Amino acid sequence: MTTVLIADDQPMQRFGFRMLLESQEDLTVVGEAANGTEAVRLTDRHRPDVVLMDIRMPGLDGIEATRRIVATGARTRVLIVTTFDLDAYAYDGLRAGASGFLVKDAQPEELLAGIRAVAGGDAVVAPSLTRRLLDAYVHHLPSGSASPAPEEDPRLAPLTEREREILSVIGQGWTNAEIAERLHLAESTVKTHVSRILAKTGARDRVQAVILAYDTHLVTPA
Repeated sequence: MTTVLIADDQPMQRFGFRMLLESQEDLTVVGEAANGTEAVRLTDRHRPDVVLMDIRMPGLDGIEATRRIVATGARTRVLIVTTFDLDAYAYDGLRAGASGFLVKDAQPEELLAGIRAVAGGDAVVAPSLTRRLLDAYVHHLPSGSASPAPEEDPRLAPLTEREREILSVIGQGWTNAEIAERLHLAESTVKTHVSRILAKTGARDRVQAVILAYDTHLVTPA
């Protein structure tokens, strides 16, 4: 059973999410939060597998709430729910430690699949969509927040040349199958490399690996 906490300031939105989730045999809602402060408090109390997190909420917003939840080191993963076209904070949410994002007008099956993917430790969004989002919002970063050049960044130091190459193409939106085909590797080998990259860099999942590729300038916005 996957436990979910719903964080959204709109009661009808929370009600809709709850009705959908509780219609599934493998999902259960353990609580609802109307703002970020409640989301942090209820996450600490219930330790849900997934927090379905809105961004725009009164008081403590979803980004800061995500940052505080992730900072505890708990196993809880955060799935950002955003309006995407209007919400310029999705990238910040991912940087705060969210494991992925969905748009609020996603189909019900997409939301359910996203929650299950995050609970299982995977990224929610397709790599190509992740790349487009990051390209769109990386420009919102303050100019002074740039990380050192790749050869100077300590997070890349443990990686082999092959792992660095694979991290680079992950940042470009390549899937495991594409990496295997273009680099002439078995897909199982690619999966092993990806797992080692995550372990060595401390990235929580593939989405965070994409952000790392941007932060270290292995990938630059298109």
